[in-house]
Amino acid sequence: MNLALDGSSVDGRAYTDVVDLARHAPGWLNDTVSVWSTYGLALFALVMVVAWWRARRVGATASVTALAVPFVVVTAYGVDAVLKLLVREDRPCQSLRVVTVEACPAPGDWSFPSNHAAIAAAAAVALLFVSRRLGSVAVAAAVAMAASRVWVGAHYPHDVVAGVVVGVLTALLVMPAVRGHAGALGQRLSPTRLHGLLVAS
Repeated sequence: MNLALDGSSVDGRAYTDVVDLARHAPGWLNDTVSVWSTYGLALFALVMVVAWWRARRVGATASVTALAVPFVVVTAYGVDAVLKLLVREDRPCQSLRVVTVEACPAPGDWSFPSNHAAIAAAAAVALLFVSRRLGSVAVAAAVAMAASRVWVGAHYPHDVVAGVVVGVLTALLVMPAVRGHAGALGQRLSPTRLHGLLVAS
């Protein structure tokens, strides 16, 4: 008995329009989008490392704030994973007859919300609290990541929108609290063995 939800009634037409567009797109474009969709999250990890490395030159407070970004990402992923299990929406490529850029995930690999979109959005918004410049780059990358997941056929548009909302809300709830206590935490940790993690020598 299949208890999974079929999300095609929400924006299935928009999804098929995008997938049809991708099907007629040049091969190099689809290959590029597919690589980004699959491996692009590594860029966010790199930007987080750069943000932390630069924050060490500013001081312990900035470093604590930067080190909170991965925590926000993991939290957003956890929230997203729980929602997936609660909603149990089939992938659009399982519910609709479409030819997608990427192979359709196996049944049980739920679609709503998009993990990739949640992780990217959480990282981008959290990074804005550390560096406006790096955060802005991450925001643009997060938009590209969300769009790519629909382009390759992995998600409905509403899946990636929901993922972005999860990521943004998680960052907006966690980062202000972290920044409010970053100074005190930085002062407490600076004299410890974690000094090199917080302040550049």
